[in-house]
Amino acid sequence: MQIQKNNFIQQTFDNSFVIKQTEDFVYKKLHGEGTGHDWYHIDRVRKIALKIAEKEKADLFLVELAALLHDVADWKFHNGDESVGPKVAKEWLESLFVDEKVIEQTCNIILNISFKGAHVNTKMKSLEGMIVQDADRIDALGAIGIARCFAYGGFKNNPIYDPNIKTVMHKDFQEYKSTRGSSINHFYEKLLLLKDRMNTKSGYEIAKERHEFMQQFLNQFFKEWDCKFY
Repeated sequence: MQIQKNNFIQQTFDNSFVIKQTEDFVYKKLHGEGTGHDWYHIDRVRKIALKIAEKEKADLFLVELAALLHDVADWKFHNGDESVGPKVAKEWLESLFVDEKVIEQTCNIILNISFKGAHVNTKMKSLEGMIVQDADRIDALGAIGIARCFAYGGFKNNPIYDPNIKTVMHKDFQEYKSTRGSSINHFYEKLLLLKDRMNTKSGYEIAKERHEFMQQFLNQFFKEWDCKFY
């Protein structure tokens, strides 16, 4: 029993070390980033994911690690290359001598976490992946989600709204990557779809409130766009 207890203490210490080192690594990479994919996005996703993970009785270490690394090299900033994020994460975790199975699971979550189009199935296989995906999508909703949508739209030089640009329900990832629309269109092409794509009941409950707030925002936006004062 004493040996098992000592092993548990050592494992907990090792996990804490890995998390702290990974925090510092990601902070240095993403602090001050201006598109809404910054360190504070990472930290919010981590906090949301851990809250869900506690309710779902998931592996907290794997959830926290994947949440911290999920945007370390997002394909949106690497010419659409999905392999960069998992590669950077793998090299980092190997440098910390993290267990190979944990590295594999973490990289799998990073590879499959992103929304890739309205008609593209990106559901995770593991509970931990489902939780981190829910947390990432929750941070794309509500007041924070609205702010992030326009921050990224500005970065891409997308118009706020153009009635002549039609909404596209992308049939595959390539179409999703290559289509240029407006920030308002992004609500209909992605953000408003996320509530019903939550993997967990806990995630759905959080997403529902934020979804309703976005609908209120859009109602007000179009009221102002059409100059309806009364």
